[in-house]
Amino acid sequence: MVCRSWAAAVIRAGNDMQYVASPGPHGPAAARNRGWKLARSEIVAFTDDDTVPDASWLSNGLKALHDSLGAVCGRIVMPIPERPTDYERDASGLVRAEFVTANCFCRKAVLERVGGFDERFKLAWREDSDLQFRILETGARIGYAEDAVVVHPVRPASWGVSLQQQKKVMFDALLFKNHPRMYRSRIRKSPRWDYYAIVAAMLGGIASALFGSLWLGIILLALWSLLTARFCMQRLRGTSHTLSHVTEMIVTSVLIPPLAVFWRLAGMWKFRVGFA
Repeated sequence: MVCRSWAAAVIRAGNDMQYVASPGPHGPAAARNRGWKLARSEIVAFTDDDTVPDASWLSNGLKALHDSLGAVCGRIVMPIPERPTDYERDASGLVRAEFVTANCFCRKAVLERVGGFDERFKLAWREDSDLQFRILETGARIGYAEDAVVVHPVRPASWGVSLQQQKKVMFDALLFKNHPRMYRSRIRKSPRWDYYAIVAAMLGGIASALFGSLWLGIILLALWSLLTARFCMQRLRGTSHTLSHVTEMIVTSVLIPPLAVFWRLAGMWKFRVGFA
């Protein structure tokens, strides 16, 4: 069986393939649950709708799933240019992820034991890690199959795509709520203090200039400018320096910190968790 990460599943038995629509709830977690629950085999293979599996992907992945393992992750290849955009470089981090359902093999019994994917993860973000952590919490082991390969091209994206992606951080709050220790040890060791510092300097500068000390406002806004410029330079380091990309980095570097903080706060409120 191959379960694709959009609102559908493809069931394969022998030479037959069956398309199964997902009327809802929607999202990758819900679609994958619908797929694996319909599977008739003991092992479920997951990939994405935009990947290109190697010809021996399935056989090599199955071969690597020894009796001592509950799941196996294969290798993801994501070609990017020598001078990628910030978006392309960020997307290529997928190849270093510990557990990605764009290329993994799970025992159906293990999926049943943990209850499958948490369907509260409505976007394609952190639902993989949530499943990984719950599998590990049962005591099951997860292996790695170097020769079970899928190529995952970077999806085309519009100008300013990083602004849209900030909404995903809301689901970091849910992952943290479900697995606080594993989140801090495997995802992010500390909060994004740089974002909070940038937003605090911006708001403090505006408030001081309007209602308090003009000089304090100027100092805080100067600090905001320096921190924002530093953030922008970090994103440009090693990436494309075309005029369009540099302009995009300047504009989005100004907007990302407040958006990221907003969605962190939204995640805290939505999932009722203290998360920063």
